[in-house]
Amino acid sequence: MYAITYYQDIVTAHFNSLALRKEPKNLYEPIQYILSLGGKRLRPVLTLMSAEVFDVDCQKALAAATAVEVFHNFSLIHDDIMDDAPLRRGNETVHEKWNLNTGILSGDAMLILAYQYFEEYEPKIFRELAKLFSKTALEVCEGQQYDVDFETRDDVTIAEYLKMIECKTAVLVGASMKMGAIVAETSVENANAIYDFGLNLGIAFQLQDDYLDAFGNPETFGKQVGGDIIENKKTYLYLKAMEFATADEKEQLLHLFSIQPNENMDKINSVKEIFNQTGASKATQKAIENYTLKALETLNQMNIGNDKKVILKTFGENLMSRNV
Repeated sequence: MYAITYYQDIVTAHFNSLALRKEPKNLYEPIQYILSLGGKRLRPVLTLMSAEVFDVDCQKALAAATAVEVFHNFSLIHDDIMDDAPLRRGNETVHEKWNLNTGILSGDAMLILAYQYFEEYEPKIFRELAKLFSKTALEVCEGQQYDVDFETRDDVTIAEYLKMIECKTAVLVGASMKMGAIVAETSVENANAIYDFGLNLGIAFQLQDDYLDAFGNPETFGKQVGGDIIENKKTYLYLKAMEFATADEKEQLLHLFSIQPNENMDKINSVKEIFNQTGASKATQKAIENYTLKALETLNQMNIGNDKKVILKTFGENLMSRNV
């Protein structure tokens, strides 16, 4: 196994060489465009890394890794349409650069393309990959619907919120790792354990995103700090603050979250102060730590060498301590 940067370089080179310049160009150009914007590309990296955890050359998992990243970007195109978002990774979103119909249709094509990459594998592996992929894709849709539903609800529970981020974010991280295991044809026990490792890391990753959105460094976070507060999003921080708040703090928080979205620094600072006062910020950091530790515990269930466990453990710890 190699360092994460090794797999990142393989993924970057692969996507730079991916030829999707076909006709009609108004269908394929937006796909090439969204894939060219890069991003962290965490999921395909995990697929490659997972294959090598189970002693198979990561190149064998490249098609599955491509499917994962194409699907992820398909979901981003449609998410951006639903959110009416103007920017993605600092660039125009597909529906802004082209139009709404193009965003819908190019996104649809990406979902189909993702399935096609599995055709590179023999029938047994193809079946396992497609079965996992279908289950995961449906769960991602469920997570997105939960997220939409929560916007108009004032009674969202912590358990419901965790279920939403599990479906919307974490299941794809878990599936990315399990796909590498499936390609490597390791045992069912190993494949399930590395899925759980990815799932719990995915939840920790999203909770960390919630935390950094409020308390991250604007210079390194890569997007506007306080964006969730501006949009009145009921994140883990908000739900914990409501759970711990005094009557006065609760009233103040409800008032602040009734203000129409605008870049009001006073609002952002006031909300952050309540997050700190109530202990919601510390509770969120503790939850990030707990889910990371839960992920690391699954390493004991894997029949792999200690050197590989150390690499996965280091990766999980680094993800927990990130500030971007």
